[in-house]
Amino acid sequence: MLIEHEGVSPTVHPSAYVAPTATLCGDVRVGHGCRVLFGAVLTAEGGPVELGADNIVMENAVLRGTRRDPLRLGRQVLVGPGSYLTGCTVEDEVFLATGSRIFNGARVGTRSEVRINGVVHLRTVLAADTTVPIGWVAVGDPARILPPDQHEAIWAVQKDLDFPGYVFGLERPAEGQSLMPALTERFGRALGHHRADRRADEAPTETGEASPS
Repeated sequence: MLIEHEGVSPTVHPSAYVAPTATLCGDVRVGHGCRVLFGAVLTAEGGPVELGADNIVMENAVLRGTRRDPLRLGRQVLVGPGSYLTGCTVEDEVFLATGSRIFNGARVGTRSEVRINGVVHLRTVLAADTTVPIGWVAVGDPARILPPDQHEAIWAVQKDLDFPGYVFGLERPAEGQSLMPALTERFGRALGHHRADRRADEAPTETGEASPS
């Protein structure tokens, strides 16, 4: 399904394949030879989603571009089933295994691997040829790669990366106060722009109404 968002419709190279149950919304650009499989969602939330040549986005993956950080894949990248990528840059020949998570402002270097359920955190930079093991967390620039049970070591780096400020423009609240009222109000207001979306893959009928093409 192709959806026009904020006046911009997705573009798909004629050599690419997008499964009928995949959703492309807004300024999404699918390059030569790409394959976007069933249930995948590629959505431009203020910034584009750009797929270079010969990428594969597998079932139920989510790729989200943001106003601050567009999402860009280089060439010959494989995004595994159920992966989540937001506002990040992934260079050429990268393997992102099932359930991988790549967050805002991150960069994954050429030929790197993020294995099953691996995480590349906010504003983290992986050098070329880096491997994040199964379930491990990469955090910082340059990245430290840590097992998930080392929460304190991860947080020592993650805290200064300032997730609420970088992603939502909000100050981290004092201890005992919740970030969520302000976050959901601001993020919900932005997502409300989708109320004006319309199908871009429908052709007008003789009456001027849209019908599936």
